[in-house]
Amino acid sequence: MSTEETFISHLVELRARLVRICGGILIGFLPCSFYARELYSLLALPLLEKLPQGGQMIATEVVTPFFVPMKVAMMAAFVITLPHTLYQIWAFVAPGLYSHEKRLILPLVFVSTFLFLCGIAFAYFAALPLVFEFITHFAPEGVAVMTDIGKYLDFVLTMFVAFGITFEVPIFVVLLAHIGVVSIEQLKNARRYVLVGAFVIGAIFTPPDIVSQFMLAVPLYLLYEAGILVANLISRSTPTSRLIRSDGGHRARKAGDAGTSE
Repeated sequence: MSTEETFISHLVELRARLVRICGGILIGFLPCSFYARELYSLLALPLLEKLPQGGQMIATEVVTPFFVPMKVAMMAAFVITLPHTLYQIWAFVAPGLYSHEKRLILPLVFVSTFLFLCGIAFAYFAALPLVFEFITHFAPEGVAVMTDIGKYLDFVLTMFVAFGITFEVPIFVVLLAHIGVVSIEQLKNARRYVLVGAFVIGAIFTPPDIVSQFMLAVPLYLLYEAGILVANLISRSTPTSRLIRSDGGHRARKAGDAGTSE
């Protein structure tokens, strides 16, 4: 098979996987759309519980009351069908991986997904209630706190993404150490810079209040320390040099087998 034919076959396979992913999300969206209002009410619960008496959420555009809950339903469908999405991605990339790469990537995908969902859960159950408590507490006398539902959704999505990516820090640290980009000692020496950077990131991606900044910066730094601990344990059990020798020998054997077959 020529290189062009191989490239076209990969494109066809990629298109088929993308169609299956979109189809799975669409199937998951259909039942979620029937409960779109309830899903939005659940998403808005951290704010609704902290609003003072007389405070409420509003819709400032004509179509907002319909489209915003539907966006939430689409988000819920994406999360529900995430295992199917990951399987389709895995099925596409797995044929091009070596056995040791498969053993590394498959757990990595599931662990990173689990950590991302943990970040979203932490934002929903811990960070958002404290942020809204802080904001509503400082509302001036005579000011009715009323938040647009569309802007609230944008705010919550930003917080979810920020905390989800923050909880991926151990994965990034372990990968950098595992592939030899940085050493464990370099990671330890960078602690002071990571601590400062954590608060800078917290100031950028969270509202301008000290509570939300601490809620993002402190877990980010603690997860960085957890990543160093895990990377140190992995390096002791599986030295990088041994992995490189194993990888080189495996590739050499495959090249030799290909030359013999020719």
